[in-house]
Amino acid sequence: MDQNTITKLTISFNAIVQQVPNAAAEFWYARDLQELLDYTEWRNFLKVIEKAKDSAQNVGASVQNHFVDVNKMVSIGSGAERPVEDIMLTRYACYLIAQNGNPRKEAIAFAQTYFAVQTRKQELIEERLRLQERLQARQKLTESETELSRNIYERGVDDQGFGRIRSKGDAALFGGNSTAQMKNKLAMPSNRPLADFLPTVTIAAKNLAAEITNHNVRQNDLQGEPSITGEHVQNNTSVRNMLGERGIKPEELPPEEDIKKLERRVKSAEKKLIKGSELPKKSDEV
Repeated sequence: MDQNTITKLTISFNAIVQQVPNAAAEFWYARDLQELLDYTEWRNFLKVIEKAKDSAQNVGASVQNHFVDVNKMVSIGSGAERPVEDIMLTRYACYLIAQNGNPRKEAIAFAQTYFAVQTRKQELIEERLRLQERLQARQKLTESETELSRNIYERGVDDQGFGRIRSKGDAALFGGNSTAQMKNKLAMPSNRPLADFLPTVTIAAKNLAAEITNHNVRQNDLQGEPSITGEHVQNNTSVRNMLGERGIKPEELPPEEDIKKLERRVKSAEKKLIKGSELPKKSDEV
């Protein structure tokens, strides 16, 4: 996500935050959030809110302390007003709504990070967005490699064969450096997946090569380890060449922080978010 988009969205989301009178608590109205998240129909947005409530309940959070039904008056023109149903949402509730939305929408992808960060400072939001992009890239690679393993197993290749195919693909991507050599180069534990210490761009490169291999294995009905190995090596070579055209040599990029540590940090932050964003007991009077 480019910086101009982040700036624009930060301003928009900051503009709708509300403060509970006489309390150090903030909240958001669901109808304001609905507009920013690009949901045109209230009934469709309510479905996402219900999923978010289920998510809160599943982790033991008190739903009534994060989703508070209210009536508020809205203008209908000529000075007249009418009551409309709305929901007061805590930061955690907004976070869960974003998590249950469509991440392909830019505003929702932004909201997933915005509400996870216990501040509205843009630089911290940008940092968290980069972290989230890396976590998502790693998850996509896991899914692609799981699918590849399943595809090639159906075509006569066992787990050891899959390991050899992946290792030869790595050597093609990393300029002749095998998986073991790259682990040594990055000074990472030999028993951990290489991708857990790679930067986002390299994880995405590995995922692209795996996705192309998956597609061509199915499309061309490739059978056996030799033909699938050749396909995977060729795809990693092509991805490497593409990166090279942009001045990127994957084997020369420095390692990133262990992604497992990042995941633990995210989970810890979520627990703090649950406890720290509850609304006061009498908030439904606002």
